[in-house]
Amino acid sequence: MEEFYPAIRTIHIWAVVASGLLFALRGGAWNLLEARWPKVLPVRILSWVIDTALLAAALMLTTIIQQYPFTDAWLTTKVVLLVVYIGLGSMAFSPRRSRSVRIGFWVAALCVFGLIVSVARAHSPLGLLASLGA
Repeated sequence: MEEFYPAIRTIHIWAVVASGLLFALRGGAWNLLEARWPKVLPVRILSWVIDTALLAAALMLTTIIQQYPFTDAWLTTKVVLLVVYIGLGSMAFSPRRSRSVRIGFWVAALCVFGLIVSVARAHSPLGLLASLGA
C-alpha cells in the first residue's frame, strides 16, 4: 500500500482544500448573505462526499505511515480539533441561532480549520508555532 502514499496524500490534501473552501463559501453565503443554496440537499450531499473522501484518505494515510491518534500527539490534536470544528460548524448552520451568533461560530470554525491544517503541516500539536521554538 505504501506505493499509493503519494496519490492518497494528494487526494487527502485536495479534499481538505475542497472541504474548507465549501464550508467557507456555504457559511458566508448562509450567514452573511442569507442565501438559501447552502442548505439545499445537493450542496449538503457534496459536502458529505468530500468529507467522506477526506476521512477515508486520512485513515489510509495513518495506516501507511503507522502513526495513530491517541498514540501520536499531533494526530490526537488533529482529531480533537476536528471534533471541535464539526461542533462549531454545526452551530454555524443552526437556524435556531441568531445571525450574529452563527457568524461567530462560523468564524471560530474557520479558525479551528486553520489550526488543523497548521498541525498537519508541522506534524506537531503546536502546529506552525512549533517552528518558533526551534
